[in-house]
Amino acid sequence: MGTILKNGKLLNEQGELESKDLLIIDGKITTIDVTIKNDAGHEEIELAGKLVAPGLIDVHVHFREPGFEAKETIETGAKAAVAGGYTTVSCMPNTRPVIDTPETVTFVVDKAKEAGLARVLPYASITVRELGRELTDFAALKEAGAFALTDDGVGVQGAGMMKEAMKRAKELDISIVAHCEENDLLPPGAALHDGVKAAKHGLPGIPSESESIHVGRDILLAEATGVHYHVCHISAKESVRLVRDGKRAGVNVSAEVTPHHLLLCDEDIPDSLDANWKMNPPLRSKADREALIEGLKSGSIDIIATDHAPHTEEEKAKELARAPFGIVGLETAFPLLYTHLVEKGVLTLSELVDKMATKPAELFNLPYGKLAVGEIADLAVFDLETERAIDPEQFESKGKNTPFAGWTCKGWNVLTMVEGKIVYQRA
Repeated sequence: MGTILKNGKLLNEQGELESKDLLIIDGKITTIDVTIKNDAGHEEIELAGKLVAPGLIDVHVHFREPGFEAKETIETGAKAAVAGGYTTVSCMPNTRPVIDTPETVTFVVDKAKEAGLARVLPYASITVRELGRELTDFAALKEAGAFALTDDGVGVQGAGMMKEAMKRAKELDISIVAHCEENDLLPPGAALHDGVKAAKHGLPGIPSESESIHVGRDILLAEATGVHYHVCHISAKESVRLVRDGKRAGVNVSAEVTPHHLLLCDEDIPDSLDANWKMNPPLRSKADREALIEGLKSGSIDIIATDHAPHTEEEKAKELARAPFGIVGLETAFPLLYTHLVEKGVLTLSELVDKMATKPAELFNLPYGKLAVGEIADLAVFDLETERAIDPEQFESKGKNTPFAGWTCKGWNVLTMVEGKIVYQRA
């Protein structure tokens, strides 16, 4: 027995929507046709013209377990993922303990399998406890199932340490993924971009060069070592320029951008300085935001990732300087970007799906992100017509920390399948 998805809209090679049925048997797409006759008694699901897309892939999420289960668990994070249309996510290692041993990698893999929702691929840290002093055992971590290597949450401060990490990663054919931040350039207590909002309130600011100096350094090291080097949550126009120049020079460099950096800038932060607007990297200038959009359209920036970073309401209720960095994003990413980029003509629907599903799979050699006969039936169904407001109280995530509360969007996910199994269906 299989499942027939009836009367969905699929994107064709020209970027146009076509009405098609899909037959899914044994976790794979076996038929795509204008009409599929149900001669074998398959289950049928009527989609009534909603968009059928490859399951979204997010290579940057924080699920907090082990150690910070009050913020999120692997199960609640996976629930948030499938609610947002994500079928594969990669969780960062800045947990307690840090994911720096094969045992902690296995713990995450097993917890995700137990949840049976989104596919969760754990990162492992580049250095022991993310302290930047000693490299982890890359080979053992990869063997245990590590997706890639990163010290996300902190930048690798030593150039020599990063170069040695890249050399070893290249030998093992595993990617180095970097949170780019030069600690020597960070003023104590800085929480906002070094721009108009920080100046207005007389606050220390995080300068763009604290990010871009590591981006430039690491691109040169990637050129020297040949490793695949991926820049996390790119935010500054200088960083975009450096990635573009690196690509032109033939360096194996890629980059991601978040929905919040595409849609917001520091001028949008309310004067109340609500900590739900505090994230790292911070919201930068309008010129930076425009450079990110241009970089995404031109291919300098390869993919979109949420940097889903849940915190407790008590933590985010603190004053700006004392509250933790980060916002949630898995459940709102597609509707926000569809409404505010696709409907406004900034991106095409095909470009959005490519940046959120197909390209992440290609970039990290994952066998997902395609909607075609013979492919794994990871898919999401989006309602491009119904409008509703973002309500954090409805989130599956434990985290409610978002600056987008109350924004009205279209493009909400209504059904998610992982390997042909329905893991989310909106009531």
